[in-house]
Amino acid sequence: MARPTVLIIGAGPAGLTAALEFLRHSDVIPVVVEATEMIGGISQTVNYKGNRIDIGGHRFFSRSDKVMDWWKGILPVQGAPARDYRLCERPVFTSQGAGAPDPETTDRVMLVRDRLSRILFLRKFYDYPISLSAGTVRNLGLARMGRIGISYLHSRCRPIQPERSLEDFIVNRFGRELYQLFFKDYTEKVWGLPPSRISPEWGAQRIKGLSIARAMAHALRRLVSRDSSLDQKGTETSLIEQFLYPKYGPGQLWELVAQEVRQKGGQVLLNHKVTGLRVQGGRVTGIRCTHGDARENLELKGDYVLSSMPIRDLIAAMDGGVPSEVREVAEGLVYRDFLTVGLLAKELAVGNHTAIRTVNGVIPDNWIYIQERDVKLGRLQIFNNWSPYMVRDPHTAWLGLEYFCTEGDSLWNRADEDMSAFAVEEMVRIGLIRPDRVLDSVVIRIPKAYPAYFGTYDRLDVIRHYTDQIANLFLIGRNGMHRYNNQDHSMLTAMQAVQNVLEGVSDKEVLWQINTEQEYHEEKQKASLPRGAVSRDRGPQAAFSTKRSTL
Repeated sequence: MARPTVLIIGAGPAGLTAALEFLRHSDVIPVVVEATEMIGGISQTVNYKGNRIDIGGHRFFSRSDKVMDWWKGILPVQGAPARDYRLCERPVFTSQGAGAPDPETTDRVMLVRDRLSRILFLRKFYDYPISLSAGTVRNLGLARMGRIGISYLHSRCRPIQPERSLEDFIVNRFGRELYQLFFKDYTEKVWGLPPSRISPEWGAQRIKGLSIARAMAHALRRLVSRDSSLDQKGTETSLIEQFLYPKYGPGQLWELVAQEVRQKGGQVLLNHKVTGLRVQGGRVTGIRCTHGDARENLELKGDYVLSSMPIRDLIAAMDGGVPSEVREVAEGLVYRDFLTVGLLAKELAVGNHTAIRTVNGVIPDNWIYIQERDVKLGRLQIFNNWSPYMVRDPHTAWLGLEYFCTEGDSLWNRADEDMSAFAVEEMVRIGLIRPDRVLDSVVIRIPKAYPAYFGTYDRLDVIRHYTDQIANLFLIGRNGMHRYNNQDHSMLTAMQAVQNVLEGVSDKEVLWQINTEQEYHEEKQKASLPRGAVSRDRGPQAAFSTKRSTL
């Protein structure tokens, strides 16, 4: 009897997680089809002349023990500090397990890094998330702080109900004064629309559980003690103190996963763009794709299909009589694209004035959110602080300047040389760099980086109802579900889809519940299973044979 095959569209975190889970827990053969030549999707690492770029920045932290253990199974946690922490004698967690790797002598290692993100506003640095620290009070002044306090109390006493927009969501949790100062302009820079025109569901996805009250409570707890554990269970994601990070960035982990998939008998087909899906009798019977510049279609058949490709493209590729309303909604889905300028500098124009010791006095931030209204730059990464091994020459500063744009607009269409010059000019304008200290640059464009919560998003259920009826099709991941998920949420959707396939469960409701409430799906699964679904303890006969057990 032939072994069953599952076709997986996309070699990002969701697709590769699904492929490896099938191989670890069943006899299913996964075939991963990736449109580009890169592994990892937006979680890839780009190597430019020995300097590595993390597209968008990826902290490896999750409330899910399963995800954390999964990551650590690929890259074990460091048994000794990274190079920069050693040189600066900074305290950091190290594993005491036998054989825990030393990042100075081995590459297959997960570093432990301190989290620091700040906001640059009116040429001054503020904590991120915003706090009521002495620095914040000093920068804003007592009068403005008073207005912030009154505004916040007003929002708590008279919240906007119902919340109809992202603006309402933020004002209810931070007050209108803080919203006007730190949220309104930056959000419009990211999405190209004011928050009043964006669904409040974006806030529920990305900043759920965060408010002034929680930030203050966290700050008070830090005065008493600091949570030095890796799981940080009692801390909101935006307030975590430390995180895991692969020595060479997120792409290193996903490249290792792809390697293991191949070694175990799966396939990872790069430069294979899906151009069609055959849908007959309520099932996907196969997919068509092109390889590279070839014009002829390659036909692939499988028993199941897991898709992380953008929903808009997925529906456009379907044959078999897709309802006109489904096509209309899919065509109206909007994406925000992303452009990174990698900038290599001899040094920055601003020094490290914090208590955190760093190599060569570089500012200690992972990210800096650029709230300045006179530049288009949205966010700045200092890759030295993600991992010292991302930078070829430790005496330089390796930066990622992040611009949010739309494919085809003036930013996206700029020639690389012009875009690099524009980025340098903006960095000079806000006082972070001197032009004569710039050594090199590179421009990287990522289409459809962020699924948007406007356009026809409010009618997404029309698509979901249609695709959920296709028994052997499962939508997973960020673009696959048109949800602004972190990579751990994308992985959880993949794990759940694999479990559904192996247990013969076609109900998709449990996938859509992941990351829709404050606690992750796995913490509430038993209480929220839909009718007809199964738990891992009492499933029907599995659709496919398994090597050990269901997930």
